[in-house]
Amino acid sequence: MIDQIPREVFVSTIDERKIENKEEAQPSDESIIERFFARIEEAIGDLQQKYGKYCFTIGFHILADESDTEECLNDTWLRTWNSIPPERPQCLKSYVGCITRNLAINMYRRDTAKKREGSRYNVALDELTDCMVPSKDNVSESVDHKALSEVINAYLSTLPEEKRNIFVRRYFYMDSIEEICDRYGRNESFIKVNLHRMREGLRKELLKSDIIV
Repeated sequence: MIDQIPREVFVSTIDERKIENKEEAQPSDESIIERFFARIEEAIGDLQQKYGKYCFTIGFHILADESDTEECLNDTWLRTWNSIPPERPQCLKSYVGCITRNLAINMYRRDTAKKREGSRYNVALDELTDCMVPSKDNVSESVDHKALSEVINAYLSTLPEEKRNIFVRRYFYMDSIEEICDRYGRNESFIKVNLHRMREGLRKELLKSDIIV
């Protein structure tokens, strides 16, 4: 399903320059990664201090609950500690962001309580389901994630930078339409129309590549 995209998707297209996250006087990503490789536990604190707010925003947009998001972040730091080494991410910020997103989605699936009905994740996923025709219930659970990643990234690479960033903000970061309008200085109609056109474009590419039938 479209919400099961692995972390390779979007990493090369995420609009990092627009993320509000002050990093002055923070250790470099390279130094944090080296401390992970040396198994120095203080590296977890460095990672949390540098990217905690960034990851919290990603998790909260999906879970819509502060305590659950904090739990998700604790799992993010642990998952990062267990995966570095052997992995050596090229972009640490994108790496931990994608781990947070995947963990938050898994938590969301496990909890179907009524309080989740208004989650940004639920709203955004309903929109993106348009790409998975004829319906998400008919989409194979054995979708080739590598092939899906390649098609999505190839499609996003054809878009103008602003449109690509709008798509990523909506469907990776789960930003609301209002937040995207504020970020790019566009009106609601412009954002909604362009998101619809991009979903239609992606749907055609997925059909063309036999990712969905």
